[in-house]
Amino acid sequence: MATNHEAFDEARQFIPGGVNSPVRAFRAVGGTPVFFASGFGCKVTDIEGREYIDYVGSWGPHILGHAQEKIVNAIARAARASTSFGAPTVSETALAKAIIEDYPNCERVRLTNSGTEAVMSALRLARGFTHRSKIVKFAGCYHGHVDSLLVAAGSGALTFGSPDSGGVTPAVAQDTIVLPYNDVDAVERAFAQWGAEIACTILEPVAGNMGVVLPVRGFLESVAAITRESGALFIMDEVMTGYRVALGGAQQLFNVLPDLTVLGKIIGGGMPLAAFGGRAEIMDQLAPLGPVYQAGTLSGNPVAVSAGLAALTQLRSHREIYARLEVLSARLAAGLSDAAEAAGVPIYLARCGSMLTPFFQQGPVRNLDHAKKSDTARFSRFHAAMLKRGVYLPPSQFEAWFVSNAHTFKDIDATVDAARESLVECAA
Repeated sequence: MATNHEAFDEARQFIPGGVNSPVRAFRAVGGTPVFFASGFGCKVTDIEGREYIDYVGSWGPHILGHAQEKIVNAIARAARASTSFGAPTVSETALAKAIIEDYPNCERVRLTNSGTEAVMSALRLARGFTHRSKIVKFAGCYHGHVDSLLVAAGSGALTFGSPDSGGVTPAVAQDTIVLPYNDVDAVERAFAQWGAEIACTILEPVAGNMGVVLPVRGFLESVAAITRESGALFIMDEVMTGYRVALGGAQQLFNVLPDLTVLGKIIGGGMPLAAFGGRAEIMDQLAPLGPVYQAGTLSGNPVAVSAGLAALTQLRSHREIYARLEVLSARLAAGLSDAAEAAGVPIYLARCGSMLTPFFQQGPVRNLDHAKKSDTARFSRFHAAMLKRGVYLPPSQFEAWFVSNAHTFKDIDATVDAARESLVECAA
């Protein structure tokens, strides 16, 4: 049997960087990526036979745990009927109906294969609906590898962006206005200057890709109001928070409804699936009804849809899961904070429901500039120490940890015990 190191060496001969998504390469924490062979519940096992308590959960989808029985059975039944038709199935309608019932701003839903596709399509739809070109995004919010969103802020807080990736042209970046998260004044200034040209504002209602960063009181409401006053659309990217922080996502949690919603991860039950939805008058601008084109051969794939339906059915019929996740996550957060204090390691613990991030700094963390103050070298040592003790964490300081319903109090306490030892080890 190959070791993780041998598997990574071979992968690098055939795959750029040896991985199919950059964070998996462990560049942010050092060491060799872990190659997994199996997962069940909250545990994953690598190709060397080592077992870990998992807080990545495929980056969020596995809210019910790995290889959850009802999801696996649904996938098997669907696959036996056919893995793809490229034609309508009634299961697509069933999934769309379930989403619409849980997300009242969505009167119509269109399914895609990934969150990136869904965001890209939502932006195109917003531009087509408003007949405007510019978009507003917030530094630190990640919305997939869409050209116009792979943009970094310029020298000032209120500037047009500059490309943050090779292959993104300056012309594309110039249509993107990048603002600091949680800064209402910056939003007001942007719309005062360019409001008539702005098609939409897009944000993560709870950021997860600069680590977990919560909106300050009134931020979401203010952004929504300012955006709509100019005639632009307000888009919530709930790929991460949808069905995670609450059944109805962050929009339910904070009681702020967007014009368009983007969903992913949990709605696919661990399979490649995402969606975007909104008011009928907006969504009906999509082809074949309207002039905004969007398509995909595997969109609404029956295997993925079956997995998503199985996941959502359980979450909708057992809403006590969210209360249990809250208890588990609060226990983990408190344990990590206590362990850090005992070790003399500064940590700011940010949490929203079953998403959390321990920032290795004093905090508070309200935006990307704050997050960047974290001690990433110490986090790297902590990550390695936790891995050695059988706990698998996101291999970056700037990512969310995910707790699943498959975690037990014993798992949480074992994690805190490992963290207590690891924090002492990396305190120096």
